[in-house]
Amino acid sequence: MSADTTNAQRLLVIDDDRKLCRLIAGYLTPLGYAVTSVHTGPEGVEKATAETWSAIILDVMMPGMDGFEVLKAIRKTSDVPVLMLTGRGEEADRIVGLEIGADDYLPKTFSTRELLARLRAVTRRSARTVDKDAALAELVVGPLRVDPNTRTAAFGDKPLTLTPVEYDLLFALVRAKGRIKTREALIEDIRDRHYDVFDRSIDVHISALRKKMGDDAKNPRFIRTVRAAGYMLVEPDTP
Repeated sequence: MSADTTNAQRLLVIDDDRKLCRLIAGYLTPLGYAVTSVHTGPEGVEKATAETWSAIILDVMMPGMDGFEVLKAIRKTSDVPVLMLTGRGEEADRIVGLEIGADDYLPKTFSTRELLARLRAVTRRSARTVDKDAALAELVVGPLRVDPNTRTAAFGDKPLTLTPVEYDLLFALVRAKGRIKTREALIEDIRDRHYDVFDRSIDVHISALRKKMGDDAKNPRFIRTVRAAGYMLVEPDTP
């Protein structure tokens, strides 16, 4: 019996391993996902940017155009949640992916339960209700403006292109302006409370935010590192 996909979440899988794609689709379809699979990088970019998706599962290791190149192309126009699959599981791969906009990582030895948990986490984070944010006014810190109603941010006259995780992290820092946020507190803000998090991800996302804001990591004016404590967002002229 086929699953009813009327209200299904649309999931795009970009992976050259056709057997794995079939396994993912077979597991997730009965759970309320409408799964589409493509098997090359260029196909993935075209499909990802031409249609609307709840999330994308993207393999790192593909011949020709690899997952990193695909992710860079997607992030030029879309902030769709992206869960990357890696066969190697190396920390360097994960850091590269996070720096260019991945929302989470999963080794190809994953269990189906872990895949579902991580997928639900990234989609929930991206789809936080408008009702929750609508009561919040635009937040302004110097030239930085964050609008919770549209989940957008701008720095001066320049819109910031942020991934869902980067937006949530920036929003948490702006709301706590002038106060230290520990890594643990930031993880709780951007992840589900009982969800495993890659520890270095906070530092990687902070680095990405600084680059997008033009903030000097060695002498930051906006997002400061507080040694052995965490991070703090400040007014640019704060000593």
